[in-house]
Amino acid sequence: MSGVYGFLFQVYPYVCFTVFLAGSLIRFDQNQYSWKSDSSQLLRAGTLRWGSNLFHFGILFLFFGHMVGLFTPHSVYGVFMSAATKQTLAVVAGGTAGAFCFVGLSLLLYRRVFDPRIRLTSHRTDIAVLVILWVQLVVGLITLPFSWRHADGSTMLILADWAQRIVTLRPVDATALAGLPWPYLVHIVFGMTIFLLFPFSRLVHVWSGFATLSFLFRPDQVVRSRRLNLPPGHNQPRPPGAGV
Repeated sequence: MSGVYGFLFQVYPYVCFTVFLAGSLIRFDQNQYSWKSDSSQLLRAGTLRWGSNLFHFGILFLFFGHMVGLFTPHSVYGVFMSAATKQTLAVVAGGTAGAFCFVGLSLLLYRRVFDPRIRLTSHRTDIAVLVILWVQLVVGLITLPFSWRHADGSTMLILADWAQRIVTLRPVDATALAGLPWPYLVHIVFGMTIFLLFPFSRLVHVWSGFATLSFLFRPDQVVRSRRLNLPPGHNQPRPPGAGV
């Protein structure tokens, strides 16, 4: 089993991260017309409105919550918050956001699978990605009782130490994760697999969502009116559709 843990938690993260970055860059360079979310709002907007809003609110909260929770060193927040307090906060906030995300994602998956009109316009990868996200979310929700049961923060410290060692290219002891309950391990593997599949699905539109933040710092667009150089006494032409 040490070989399996060594591959999944020492090698596999770097494989997924490399494919995630290189694959996204190659797809953007080679096939920009496929870089879109393929929204089906024009076909049916009812369920999509609730499902999409709940899903995006929940998933964004969970994404940034995982980023802060895993990659913030204990020495940074330990001054004003204990590991146990942080884990309790993560369970409550993450559970609430996870519930919103679960409802929204379930609506989107139901709509994609059981609405004949949407099903005909869906690719197999669209349904596969939604299923993987749904399973990943369910497994994440299953971890909440385990986190609540071990509220001393020890589990969170083990996971954070592993994640920080991965991103800083430090040696990783994969067997340190062996004592954790199975939902944590499955949740980690599914999470890395989503990054592996990212460049080959509609998930690439997430890059564009983050890129829109650059519009906040874009300079104002200067628009000047254009006047024709006509002889004196000649009236300017009226724009099409103007009244007489």
